[in-house]
Amino acid sequence: MRCEFPFAATLNGAQVNKTELIEEIAKSADITKASATRALDAMIDAVTASLQKNDSVTLVGFGTFSVGERAARTGRNPRTKEAIKIAAAKVPKFKAGKALKDAVN
Repeated sequence: MRCEFPFAATLNGAQVNKTELIEEIAKSADITKASATRALDAMIDAVTASLQKNDSVTLVGFGTFSVGERAARTGRNPRTKEAIKIAAAKVPKFKAGKALKDAVN
């Protein structure tokens, strides 16, 4: 199964910002920009809330958002060359799904 993104041809391979993405969603789904904005914001909020609870979000064919652990480590201040301690942290991760990988290749 090949995943086709309806607005991919109109984006010309350039970096897309949120406003441009909203315009393409509105055009593709035949909805208003306000509705597209609310839908995109709701999706982002839902993914963020799930990650805050340490859950993962899987969009079949697109990919999986999850939380990873980054261990504490020692870094170096580039200006002073002094060693500094960098605390452990949770970081968001994204693993692309097969359909997204296939669409890119």
